[in-house]
Amino acid sequence: MNDLTRRRLGLLGGATAVGTGLAVSPARAATAPTPVASAAVIGPGDARYQDLVRGINYRFIGQPDHVRLATTVAQVRGAVADAVRENRRIAVRSGGHCLEGFVGDPAVRAVIDLSQLTGVYADLPRGAVVVEAGATLGTVYEVLFKRWGVTVPGGVGPQIGAGGHISGGGYGALSRLHGLVVDYLNAVEVVVVDASGQARTVVATAAADDPNHDLWWAHTGGGGGNFGVVTRYWLRDPHATGNSPATWLPQPPAALLLAQYRWPWAQLDETSYTRIVANFTRWHEANSAPGAPERALFAVLSLNSVNTGDLGLTVQVDATAPNAAGLLRDFVAALGEGTSVAPVGNQRTLPWWDAFRYSSFADFGPGIGNRVKLKSSYLRKSYTPAQLATLYRWLSRAGYPGRAATVLLAGYGGRINSLRADERAIPQRDSVIKAQYSVRWIDPAEDELHLSWVRGLYRELFADTGGVPVPGDRHDGAYINYPDVDLADAAWNTSSTAWSTLYYKGNYPRLRQIKKRWDPQDRFHHALAVRPAE
Repeated sequence: MNDLTRRRLGLLGGATAVGTGLAVSPARAATAPTPVASAAVIGPGDARYQDLVRGINYRFIGQPDHVRLATTVAQVRGAVADAVRENRRIAVRSGGHCLEGFVGDPAVRAVIDLSQLTGVYADLPRGAVVVEAGATLGTVYEVLFKRWGVTVPGGVGPQIGAGGHISGGGYGALSRLHGLVVDYLNAVEVVVVDASGQARTVVATAAADDPNHDLWWAHTGGGGGNFGVVTRYWLRDPHATGNSPATWLPQPPAALLLAQYRWPWAQLDETSYTRIVANFTRWHEANSAPGAPERALFAVLSLNSVNTGDLGLTVQVDATAPNAAGLLRDFVAALGEGTSVAPVGNQRTLPWWDAFRYSSFADFGPGIGNRVKLKSSYLRKSYTPAQLATLYRWLSRAGYPGRAATVLLAGYGGRINSLRADERAIPQRDSVIKAQYSVRWIDPAEDELHLSWVRGLYRELFADTGGVPVPGDRHDGAYINYPDVDLADAAWNTSSTAWSTLYYKGNYPRLRQIKKRWDPQDRFHHALAVRPAE
């Protein structure tokens, strides 16, 4: 897998409204910091300031009055209380992977950085694993696996912070097998601001009789930065038994069968290209039921622009699944059905931890300084022939010079689709593909060039529904962990469907009521924030 493909796969996890910090070792993650009275105040004169006001997307660099670097929950609560008293607009970060300018908004005057809240440990009385909001996914996976032989089905980018990733749903390469991370959310700790302006810490649980239950539900896909500051998550399989952390969460496959293939542009015409894309989506239509044995296979088809790379396929299969090799062989054959173009590639089997690092844990170094724009959609059914032609036309434009422009089609469904749309705040529970439409570049002078490309492709792709993926028979809205402010812009969303419906569908009215209860002063908001009920 080349570096560019790995960097793209890093976006499969996503984060929103929170995010910057480096991964730390399990030993560091288990070490409690020395308590101090209040979070460090880092202002523009501090050498650390510039690193703490920018995240992965260099289109947005904040200029807050200060950053509060918290190491304890008490410090977070104190930082929120100070911001409220001083009437400073608040933003929160853990991993720095927000794709829009929620944290870098010029109106934000106080950033609360959670990157030092990195603990991952067992809470024996509650019977769940605690993940602090600043822990990066790389740390979470390593601690869970090496200590207890378990994992969670989150994103593949190791530097993504748990804070925003989990609150937006948490999706990754094991989700077809095990569902979303929020399907394992047992409890959440949140610093909220009440109607009197007082900051307090609340623990909300999955228990139906918990008076704070609605706050728990809001964090099962309601997005980051909406209701307060998440400081800790408790994770446990709702069906788990036993008093050992080794039984609380799913075990990863013992080994993964990994494969990579590509179809060179020079060997593809529009008919063969669109046939392969259609075959990929149709296979997922037929093989994404919650109990389907094919959910052991997860695949990403990379529809790269002609100047970015070839049409690429990355696959992982649970190597312990019955006939894993046959499943992979039949899948690749299904993608080529009706074409005469054979892909070139390779495959190998590795123990899970080695395979996971090999295929996912990218060095983001070449991507530092990138400016990013990303859009998303869920597919319930394959693209129409007209949509497939649109994809081919925009991706094959030789005159567009972008070298990091792509559409990723990632497998969805399986265990994800075992819950009802209202059981968690994230409502997309009968889709089969999650699609990303993204572009990256370095030079600010090229902003309009690259933004126009991805915006134009997306608008034409969904021309029949006002330029956006309106929930319906074929599409099912967008993913809040890939935030896109264009969906709230009448210039780009000409449908009668609000951005909030695209992300949350019928769950949005409940989220608004929860917002009204837990953030009545609307202290936590951004361009795509849940609005309090009137």
